[in-house]
Order: sequence, then C-alpha cells, then structure tokens
Amino acid sequence: GFPGVQGSSGFYSIFVGLTSLGAGLYMYSTLKEDKYNMRVMEIAKRSNSLVRNVRQEKCISSVCLLTETVPGAESTPKEVEEQAPETEKVSERPEIPPHAPYLLIGGGTASFAAARSIRARDPRARVLMISEESDLPYMRPPLSKELWFSDDPTVTETLRFKQWNGKERSVYFQPPSFYISPQDLPYEENGGVAVLTSRKVVHMDVRGNKVRLDDGTEVSYDKCLIATGGTPRSLQAIERAGEKVMQRTTLFRKVADFLSLEKISREIKSITIIGGGFLGSELACALGRRVQDTGLEVVQMFPENGNMGKVLPEYLSNWTTEKVKREGVNVMPNSVVKSVTYEDDKIIISLKDGRMVKTDHIVAAVGLEPNIELAKSSGLEVDPDFGGFRVNAELQSRSNIWVAGDVACFYDIKLGRRRVEHHDHAVVSGRLAGENMTGATKPYWHQSMFWSDLGPDVGYEAIGIVDSSLPTLGVFAKASVKDTPKAATEESGTGIRSESETEAVASTVSKPASVPVALQAPQQGEDYGKGVVFYLRDQVVVGIVLWNIFNRMPIARKIIKDGEEHADLNEVAKLFNIHED
Repeated sequence: GFPGVQGSSGFYSIFVGLTSLGAGLYMYSTLKEDKYNMRVMEIAKRSNSLVRNVRQEKCISSVCLLTETVPGAESTPKEVEEQAPETEKVSERPEIPPHAPYLLIGGGTASFAAARSIRARDPRARVLMISEESDLPYMRPPLSKELWFSDDPTVTETLRFKQWNGKERSVYFQPPSFYISPQDLPYEENGGVAVLTSRKVVHMDVRGNKVRLDDGTEVSYDKCLIATGGTPRSLQAIERAGEKVMQRTTLFRKVADFLSLEKISREIKSITIIGGGFLGSELACALGRRVQDTGLEVVQMFPENGNMGKVLPEYLSNWTTEKVKREGVNVMPNSVVKSVTYEDDKIIISLKDGRMVKTDHIVAAVGLEPNIELAKSSGLEVDPDFGGFRVNAELQSRSNIWVAGDVACFYDIKLGRRRVEHHDHAVVSGRLAGENMTGATKPYWHQSMFWSDLGPDVGYEAIGIVDSSLPTLGVFAKASVKDTPKAATEESGTGIRSESETEAVASTVSKPASVPVALQAPQQGEDYGKGVVFYLRDQVVVGIVLWNIFNRMPIARKIIKDGEEHADLNEVAKLFNIHED
C-alpha cells in the first residue's frame, strides 16, 4: 500500500484492476480496427481488380465505356474511362485498336489539321488516322513546286527542299517521333496521334458507329471525320488505250508520283502534260528546267485558249502561256485529245483537229474526283452538282460525323454552296472540324485562298470564285524586285504562304494617298508585273486574284466577306497599294 495513507491497499487494488481492464479494451479495439482496415484494403484491392477487368473487357469489346464504379473511389466514371487499359504483354495488343475515340478517315492535310486541333483542345485525346498511303501526313504543294527546283541530288531520298526564301524544310508535317503506334494508342495514358498506313476504310456503319477496313478489321468510334480527299481524273482515251499506255501515264497526286516522275524524267526523251490548270502549268514550268540541262522535250496541251484559261482573264492567260513557253515548254492550246495508242515504243496522241504528238510518257493533270465511295454504305448525302459529302455550317454530316478538305461540300454564307480543292481550305476546314469534334460548334465562314507559282519569279494568290467566265476588271503596275514569290516567302518566313495568314481578315482597311489609277483591261502584249483582278457577279466582287502581290490576302478576304456593291472599283484597287515601290 501507500505508506501513511489509510485504506490505501483496497484503493490500489481497484486502481490496478481498472488500468488492466482499460489496457485490455484498448488492445482489443486496436486489433479489431487493424483487422477491419485489412479487410477494407482487401475488398478495395479486389474491387480495383474487378474494375480493371471490366475496363479491359469493355475495351476489347470496342465499347470502352465504364459505368461500374467503386464506392468511395475518387475517380469519376469519365476519368476512369479515359485511363489507359492495362495489359501484361505488349505482344498481346492487337495491331489495329478495336476502338478509337476520335477516328479520322484519311491521312492528308485536312486530317492532320483536325488531329492537331483535337489534341490542342483535348490533350489526352486518342486519335487514330487511317490512310491509304504508305507515307505519314505531308503537304502536297511542294510536290509540283519547290521540290523540282532543288539542287540537292538527294532530294528524292530526304524529301527536304529549300523554299523560295532559302529556308529548308521537309514535306512531312511532323517527324515519325511525333506519332505513336496504333498498337499502343489505347494504352497511352496521355493519348496521342497514331497513323494506320496502307489501309483503306471500305464500309461505314453509321448507326453502329464503326467502320470496316479492306482487311476485314472493324474499328468502332465515338466521333469520326471523313477527309478522304480525291483521286486524279484520267481521260477515257487513255483508259481505253490499253495497259502499255497506262503503264506510261502518271496521274500526279502523291509523294510516290513525284518520286516516280522525277526518275522517269531523267531516263526518257519526251514528256507530254495534258492539262492547262494549276497543276499542269506548274509541272510544265518545273520540267521545263530540264529542257536545257538534259535535252528533255516537254509538251503541254489543253483545250483552252491559254494556260489557266478557266481561271484567269484571257489577256492574263495568254501572258502566262508565253511565260511557260519561255521556260522551254512546247505549249499547245486548243488541243482536244481524240485517241491514244502505243506503237514502236512510243505513245501517239491523236487530236481532234488531226494533229499528232509522239511522246515517251504522259502526265494527266485534268482535275480531281472526290472520294465518296463511303456514301453507299454510310447513306451520307452527296451533292449532285459539286460532288462531295454535303455538310452543315459546322461541317457535320451527322451528329458525330464531320467532313473536311476536298471531299466536303459546304455552304458558303457569302458565295453559296461550294466544294474547294486547295491546301488552305484543307488546313482551315480540318482545323475547324477538329474543334467542333471537341464541342466547339463553330460555323465555317472562312474564305479560303490558294496560290500557284510558276517558279520563284511569278506567282499569284487568289480567293473566292475565280472563274474566267465571270466579268473581270484588273489594274496592273510595274513590278519591283520584291514582287515575286521568292521575296514574299522571305518576308513571311514560310513557303506555304497560307500558313502565315490562314484566317486573317483585315478589320479595317485604309486607302493610301490619292494615286492615279486607270482601271481598264490591259492591252495584249503588256508586261503584267503585278496587279489585282476583280471577279464580279451582280456587281458584287466574288473573287480576287493578286498577281505578284503578296501579304494582302486579309484585305481581299474582307472585301469578299463584306459582299457589297462597289460603284467605283478604282477606289477598291487602291486598298492593295499596288503602286508602292
């Protein structure tokens, strides 16, 4: 007991007993809680394993939508859905993912622009592009322009070229390291862009949200973009001529076509280009460089009166024809092909007026046919007048299907329903489709531009409806050394000129100090150094060509966007400052 304290022994006994009892209760409670926590952890572990199994099972079944959740789990169903499925062996992953949240049919400019736009707005997005070509996405304009003017003997291997401003770049939008493997796409936590090359979508189940490839594989999607582009047209006379003629004919469109034609042009004695539009005229000037170097004979024939006769007014078309001739090309306007045969190792092109041309190789540059094969299986509407899939202002064909690029027939709020086959339109329509696929719901109001260069010294930019059958008014001035495509790219820093001002619209335009301008049709034989041509419909400017005038496209775009009648186009011409030195 406690010395000196009465009754201390009894009190001490009680105190020790209560202390022992408390310690026992505490130990029991602690052990019970530990068992409980261990049990909870075991249950949670089993639940998480169940979630993973459910997620894998659902992704394998191409649904990839997780509705089951674990009580108390911090992840929301959407967050769980976006997590990458797990697999123990990479070798077990399917080569082609069974499901793609964003499926882009086509591997061209529009599709690539959409992929970048999707990833910009949804950084964890998984984007699958399916391309018929074996190449990764690339830009087409250099294939008929700068690549032919390269002095690098390895240009066909590197596909790198110097722009008119001397800067070097590749035709590919991004290096291979930018992309991830289609096999790894579903398993990348942060998503990415994958390109499935050398595959074609042959069937589209709109109601089932899935497509079938040419090897029978099916891929389901949440949202889909159709950007299938177009196929170069041929002539019936060529198709009827037989296999030997077809083997000696190039329908120019792809990287493979450039590589093939570049090689052929060094091995044969003569090439005939059929077509007088943008592509035919650019290739004529490009191949014309080899007339002096190798003795190659280059012939260009077309039914119009002059080069780009369907686009440029007659006087400018005639001037362009003379320019092409000066490049060493034998230009044959008013030439309609009647038949094509193959005799004595030569292709014989017979014209309707009785003339004949013997050549080693044909390049057909007679337009593009939009790739709408999917219309049959998908039931999507095709425009009977312009071709291509009809879309609304947001480039939608269905609630979860968008269309962009050459194959999109859209409604232009200023110029009516249209279908455009140019790089700038592919970039902007693809970008907008990507934004709308991620919820932007923005209308397509953009007036796309296009450009054509006849070498580094002569080029033009155009916007709107440029049709030589429309009334035109033009004004020209003497050009200076800075009024060339080469000088323009030196100023803008890019050879793909639309990249520097793709969507720019001048908010305001100011007229320069009064300059005397005589707005009249130029006389035949004049030197059209630089100038502007207005295309009119019902007294409203619907198209503008800027001839050797660069970095003024925002002004042209605003004029067309305003859609106003102009009593005096003389004043409008002053906006472009064409008389600046």
